[in-house]
Amino acid sequence: MFRFRLVAIIAPLIALALGSFWLFEVLRRAGDEAMPPPERKEPDFYVENFSYVKIGKTGKAQYHFSGAKMTHNPQDDSYDIVLPVINSVGKESGRGPMVVRAERGTVNNDNSQIHLYENVQLDRPATANAQAMHVRSEYMLVLPDDDVVKTDKPVKISVGQSVLTGTGMVANNATRELQLSNNVHGTYQAPQR
Repeated sequence: MFRFRLVAIIAPLIALALGSFWLFEVLRRAGDEAMPPPERKEPDFYVENFSYVKIGKTGKAQYHFSGAKMTHNPQDDSYDIVLPVINSVGKESGRGPMVVRAERGTVNNDNSQIHLYENVQLDRPATANAQAMHVRSEYMLVLPDDDVVKTDKPVKISVGQSVLTGTGMVANNATRELQLSNNVHGTYQAPQR
C-alpha cells in the first residue's frame, strides 16, 4: 500500500515535470521563429585578384573591372575594393577607352555607382582625333553604364601640354564632354603639327 501511494504521488510529479519541459521547448521555438535573425555586421566573403567583365546589350564588352581584393558587405549588399581598376572599352563610335584606378573603392548593390578614393587617376590614351588625357583627384564617382565620371573635389587635368585645374568635374566619355565647376585655372599649349 505504501508503494502504491508513493507511485501515486511521484507519477503526477514526473508528468508535471515532463509537461513543463515540453511547454518550455514549445515557447522557446516559437520565440526563435518570431525573432528576426541577428544582422550581420562582418563581411561574408572576399575575393582576391578578381576580374569582372560587363557585357552590354549588344553582346560586346562594355567595361572591365578588376582589383586586388573585393569584400562583400551583407548589410547593404555593397562591395569594398582594394586597388580597383576600371577599363572602359572603346565603343563603335570611335571614342577611346578610359582607364580609372585608385587606392580603394566601393561599389553599390546594383553595380551602377563606383566610388573611388585616394590617388584616383583617369587616363584616356591618344586617338586619331584626340590627345591623351590624364586626370587626378582624391575622389571620383564612376557611372560605368553611362560612361560618366564625376567628382566634387579638386582635379588636375592634363591634355597634351595643356593643364586645367578646378573643383568639381563631370567627364562624359560617351559625348566627349568635360565640365569643370569652380575655381578653374588653365594653361593652354597648342598641339604641335
